[in-house]
Amino acid sequence: MAPGVRRGACLGYTSGTINAGPSPRSRLLAPASCDTLVALGPATRRGHAIFAKNSDRPPGECQPLVLIERATHAKGARVRCQYLDVAQVRQTHRVLGSSPVWLWGFEHGLNEHGVAIGNETIFTHEAPAATGLLGMDLVRFGLERGATAAEACQAIIELIETHGQGGSGWREFPFAYNSSFLLADPGEGWILEAAGRRWAARRVHEVDSISNQVTIAADWQRLSRDAIAHARDLPGEVREPFDFEAAYRDATTITPALAAGRLRCSRSLLAAGRGDHDPFSMRRLLRDHDGHGERFRPVESHEDEQFYTLCMHQGLSRTTAAMLAELEAVPTGPRLAWIAFGRPCASVFLPVFVGPTLPAVLTEGTVEEGASLWWDFERLGAAVDASPDCIEALRAALDPLQVAIDVALENALRAGLSEDVAFELSAALAERAAVAVRAARTLLG
Repeated sequence: MAPGVRRGACLGYTSGTINAGPSPRSRLLAPASCDTLVALGPATRRGHAIFAKNSDRPPGECQPLVLIERATHAKGARVRCQYLDVAQVRQTHRVLGSSPVWLWGFEHGLNEHGVAIGNETIFTHEAPAATGLLGMDLVRFGLERGATAAEACQAIIELIETHGQGGSGWREFPFAYNSSFLLADPGEGWILEAAGRRWAARRVHEVDSISNQVTIAADWQRLSRDAIAHARDLPGEVREPFDFEAAYRDATTITPALAAGRLRCSRSLLAAGRGDHDPFSMRRLLRDHDGHGERFRPVESHEDEQFYTLCMHQGLSRTTAAMLAELEAVPTGPRLAWIAFGRPCASVFLPVFVGPTLPAVLTEGTVEEGASLWWDFERLGAAVDASPDCIEALRAALDPLQVAIDVALENALRAGLSEDVAFELSAALAERAAVAVRAARTLLG
């Protein structure tokens, strides 16, 4: 829970949807964020697509890593996700996911075939159901069921049409929401935006991003069969040609400032680096504060777009985990993701492989504050939230560690990595980070 914010403060909930309340200020404190970005091969230095996401969740909500092994399931099997039992498929893939500790699903993840997915809360005229599939359920299902971005997109669409969206995605109070998704693989990417059981999808541009608003307008390339007819029963505008954003986006319940500035910033930074993106440039994007780089500058007004930044430090949500992945068509070893716990500006990116198991230090997590690597980085992020000036001392402590991690990985990749060696490397670097981050916390007092 954000310091100084009462549970449910400034928000009313009816049947899982936000009741904006009587004042503009009550409309502005929204429990939502996240930003997902992609640069396809032609926009990157090495010709490989790069996926990146910041997961913004309640401050202090632990989000460790989870590894789901590939499996063959019995005919007729069912699987329990957060709130529903759904039909299982016969074959599921090996998946690395980042999961809030109390949830079944993932905020973002990468599977063994190089499919990466992240989701965002979006606000639409079609209210989510009191019970249904969470966006995080759908991220995990897409990763488990899709060997390409298109296959994962189709799997999510079928689940949305069958079961709908709903149920609370927050532990502290009921908050049901609709979701958008950015899905990428080595060759292409898709954006899927869903309002209840209706949806629109389009291929991603060479560089692209999503945030907390509907963005697919008349440029959709796939559309649910009843999206146009259903839109006529909603308060949005039905245009010709059909504009999904005009028909379904709710820009009144939540201030446009929540997402507009972040979306413009991410797309501008991606466009500026077109042709030169690599994992290092994408780290900088995930650590950005409204174009001001790694330095967080507090803003008082919730009505100011600069209050909401890609690396989130204010409001009801903070960045609690990040991931980026370079999606090679033919990797030389196990699939690789870079993960950061807590705020990316106050963290390091650790290499993690989609192998048969994960180092324990990366999977440890508790609902209450505890002793784990995630909690160590969360405490550093909270220190920056409270005292932004400490970032210089913190980066002075963490930057040499990041360089050492990068060098160790580069040397190991040149030598060739088996799954066993990859596991040992991830474990050793994570343990090294654990020692360094505790020392940094002592430095900050």
